[in-house]
Amino acid sequence: MSPADLPFSPAADRNKDPILAVLRQVIPAQAQVLEIASGTGQHAAHFAGECPGWTWQPTDAQAEALPAIAARCSPWPRVLAPVLLDVMGPSWPLPEDAYDAIYCANLLHISPWPTCAALMQGAARHLVAGGALVLYGPYRVDGEPLAPGNLAFDADLRSRDARWGLRSLAAVVEAASDAGLGFEQRIAMPANNLVLVFRRDASAPR
Repeated sequence: MSPADLPFSPAADRNKDPILAVLRQVIPAQAQVLEIASGTGQHAAHFAGECPGWTWQPTDAQAEALPAIAARCSPWPRVLAPVLLDVMGPSWPLPEDAYDAIYCANLLHISPWPTCAALMQGAARHLVAGGALVLYGPYRVDGEPLAPGNLAFDADLRSRDARWGLRSLAAVVEAASDAGLGFEQRIAMPANNLVLVFRRDASAPR
């Protein structure tokens, strides 16, 4: 598959550097990282190219996405072969207690709400103690008005699928807590997005 044939997301290209700046703050220089919903593979390729100490495991729920991810990431040996992964599955086909960080961008608002609990529970199983779950995307925050662009985006999502839409930050934090992940911080990002950082509590039952 030639570079010209690879799928390309303009949004992923725009946000890759701001997201990487945050990831460098919360992920150790040497780390095993699992990416959920890798999509085009642009983030995996960029982050691995910039941070050679990260071993990056891309995944996606769409089997047809995997060849393009593999092709785009082929120059970087520390990007592993992409794995087919359905977050809603009863188990994930990857080792548990193995990842220093799990990264997921723009998933929760384009999937049914139960995906959030499944993501949190899976992250708690697969992170090492103290490992970070890093989420990127737009969210609703209690007491804060939605930016006009996010309001329109939310309406568009719900018109396409009634199960979709921007998620409440408070509800996401509650789902994480139920899974044994503590909410560490939120970071404002360009285009009215947020990065949310959670940590696996080693003492919490799983």
